[in-house]
Amino acid sequence: MRYFLVLLLSLFSIQISQSQIYEFGIFAGGSNFVGDVGSTNYISPNTLAIGGLVKWNRSPRHAFRASIIYTNLKVEDSKSDDPRRVQRGYGFQNGLFEASIGMEFTFFDWDLLDLAPKGTPYLYTGISAANHENFYFDNGTLTSENTNSWAYGIPMVLGYKQVISPHIILAAEVGARYTFSDELDGSVPDADFRQQFSFGNINSNDWYVFSGLTLTYTFGQKPCYCDF
Repeated sequence: MRYFLVLLLSLFSIQISQSQIYEFGIFAGGSNFVGDVGSTNYISPNTLAIGGLVKWNRSPRHAFRASIIYTNLKVEDSKSDDPRRVQRGYGFQNGLFEASIGMEFTFFDWDLLDLAPKGTPYLYTGISAANHENFYFDNGTLTSENTNSWAYGIPMVLGYKQVISPHIILAAEVGARYTFSDELDGSVPDADFRQQFSFGNINSNDWYVFSGLTLTYTFGQKPCYCDF
């Protein structure tokens, strides 16, 4: 009985390994910030964002995905449509390094075993963690706290991908990140004793958005999706 179970597990392992196909590649585009400083336009990239990603296509309709992206958020009240922000004149730059992991869902079957040209819209969501510098505004003067924090959030990405060769996939996507933090723009200082410098809507957390292109290379065993 024990040898029979070992054999079953071995066959299952072989079947899983043969059903795997992977992608790895790059992301390049722009970023913008939505919070208590600067413009409130959700899709308005103004700074370069670049990174890398990997995927495991688990079935024709979903894939596990992980990515890292770096950008230097550049935010200015002068770019806002709110005259009160324009008059206030705050601004900052904040380097942001994000790591994200989650699941990508395709609208149509995405069977890479089929070599015919194909494309599909897709959604991606999961969890993200963004490392950023802490600072605050002291009577309008940007003051660094000389510390960094992690802003955890939920990525909400909409995109479209297209096979452009047997091993190359090109995609365009826009991804908003809702964070569980109000510290990215200095409106809520990280240190408790500096809370007198808080400003803005304390009931609204920060967002940032990545817009751009991904280019990935597929490799690994050809998929067998007969079990899904």
